[in-house]
Amino acid sequence: MKKNIIFVVNPISGDLDKSDLIEAVQEFATTNHFELAVYETTGKSDAKQIQALHKQYNPERIVVAGGDGTIKMVAEAMEQHDVIIGILPAGSANGLSVDLNLPSTIDENLKIAFLSHYIEMDMICINGKKSIHLSDLGLNADLVKNYEESDIRGFWGYALQAFTTLTESNEPFVATITANKETVDHVARMIVIANSQKYGTGVTINPRGAMNDGKFELVILKNLDLLLIGKIITGNMPVDSEDVVIISTDKATIQTDYPVSFQIDGEYCGSQTLLEIHILHKQMKIAIP
Repeated sequence: MKKNIIFVVNPISGDLDKSDLIEAVQEFATTNHFELAVYETTGKSDAKQIQALHKQYNPERIVVAGGDGTIKMVAEAMEQHDVIIGILPAGSANGLSVDLNLPSTIDENLKIAFLSHYIEMDMICINGKKSIHLSDLGLNADLVKNYEESDIRGFWGYALQAFTTLTESNEPFVATITANKETVDHVARMIVIANSQKYGTGVTINPRGAMNDGKFELVILKNLDLLLIGKIITGNMPVDSEDVVIISTDKATIQTDYPVSFQIDGEYCGSQTLLEIHILHKQMKIAIP
């Protein structure tokens, strides 16, 4: 008896043509005797459509071709179901794939997505919205906002917006943080709410993070001068520096003294003054190498 697989593909993620990828997935499924149902996202009622497909096919896995946003959408649609999610990185932001150390070739990723074992991964709830990877307040969220508003995509788009964001950045903000039964104030340029270790660029921001430990980290960057940025980019995150504070917890609130730009998994979510955060332990099954 053939096993059912739903293949969810975001046709516009990463500005990449997906026709060759869809063909490769169909060939792999046929060769390995899977019954494949293909669904291309439209941006309208995708979660409901995927839930309907799950009811129809009752798959053991859903394979997702897209970025972090598509993966999160599928995970949220399947939160009431016991299903493994396999990832084929195909977005402009593939942060979760980088953190999972997924390989670069489609052949290797197909084997992992369809056949490999899995971990039960945590998610984070922030003001009622879910995060699977990295969210942040401050400078990087400004960059995400500027990138979304820009016409230039890819590496050079990010590079241009990184320069613009650094040169036009706001003053540091004061964050009142309550976690682990303590309340402290920090002057910060950026606060990362981290379920994992790395941004999609491969930069490690949370060296001690684990996606399945029942905790998240608040990485507070008090100063973001060129020296500190250089250390972070080159993989030398100064965890013992006076400029960096890391708080590990399962619940926290952050209140800022003025509205600060905020993003979840690469999606700009406006300016915020209050974030209420808690861990969602073992919320999704993700296929890993």
